[in-house]
Amino acid sequence: MSSVQIARYIISFSWLYHGILPKLIHIAPLEKLMTASLGLSESMSYLITKSAGVGEVIFAILLFVYYQSKVIIVLNIMALIGLLLFVVALQPQLLIEAFNPVTTNLPIIGLSLVLLNSLKAQPENNRR
Repeated sequence: MSSVQIARYIISFSWLYHGILPKLIHIAPLEKLMTASLGLSESMSYLITKSAGVGEVIFAILLFVYYQSKVIIVLNIMALIGLLLFVVALQPQLLIEAFNPVTTNLPIIGLSLVLLNSLKAQPENNRR
């Protein structure tokens, strides 16, 4: 299996996992903490968390299918940076926890760069 396919699978799986398990199946305590820090009602926080989960699942599928799209890859990187900045601004104490956004987002950004680099090696007409 090529490094491009490994990157594709890991990035897609990460979005899928983080959308389904800690948001849709069971809202994880840290997810509740993050949305609560927005200062919204509990029902609105619940709705935002569930919506984010659906969005992450959709994005996982899009990225899996269109992994050769520069736009999708750049959106992925921007989303991961944005989510990391969200934690920095609202819950910076989470940055020192085990399995924190630094140790999850930065490697996925690195794998996204592998996908971007693979696009440079392809002729333009082979991309989606």
